[in-house]
Amino acid sequence: MFKKRNKPVITPDDIRADLARFNRRAFLRGSLSLGGLAMLTGCNLSTDSGVDAALKAILRFDDKMQAALFDPTRLAQTYPASAITDPFRFNAYYPDWQVRGVPDDWRLEVAGRISDKNAWTLDALQALPQESQITRHICIEGWSQVGQWRGVPLHVFFRRIGADTRAKYVKFTCFDDYTTSIDMASALHPQTILALDFLEKPLSPEWGAPVRLRIPTKLGFKSAKNVRAIEVTNSFSGGYWENQGYDWFAGV
Repeated sequence: MFKKRNKPVITPDDIRADLARFNRRAFLRGSLSLGGLAMLTGCNLSTDSGVDAALKAILRFDDKMQAALFDPTRLAQTYPASAITDPFRFNAYYPDWQVRGVPDDWRLEVAGRISDKNAWTLDALQALPQESQITRHICIEGWSQVGQWRGVPLHVFFRRIGADTRAKYVKFTCFDDYTTSIDMASALHPQTILALDFLEKPLSPEWGAPVRLRIPTKLGFKSAKNVRAIEVTNSFSGGYWENQGYDWFAGV
């Protein structure tokens, strides 16, 4: 169980410092020479494949460092209602006119290392304990906005389905074909929720209906919208953006 205690919060200064620390371009420029990269990867950096291998090695190292620094008790900063950004910016890997409606047969599927594999209806999710948060959505593109979300803490949901919290990863598959995955420690963080409401209203499709992951301790692309399935697993699965070169851990 999570016990209430006084915990440090992440401030904007912390965010800026972390982003600077983990920016892979800055890391390449300031921390390693081409010779160092060559020794790290054992490859020839004069070729495209060599550069790709070097960057992948840096990303793997970056992920390990972020995971080692992650504090599961450290909370992202919360804000008053007066700080909410209005209008809130739409963001997805497609334009807003391509937003898909919720499938008529939608159910939240659960799979992998869990004891109860029955699918969940929206009504069943709404019957679980809910928590609200006003937190900052930080996009990897360089902008951020404050929004209000309400939903089921993921650690509460995992207890209900008998998830094996010793597993390494949690994979999210969405009905708009988006995927992502997170580490178990981040999944169990007290501010990680399955959001059902946005700005005190049920989620609409452009904001991730009927349920989205909201995880304010990570960059925005990890907060998957339009979630269709959750899998608890020991198999690493990457994600839509992660497989194209984005940091996998993506902490802020």
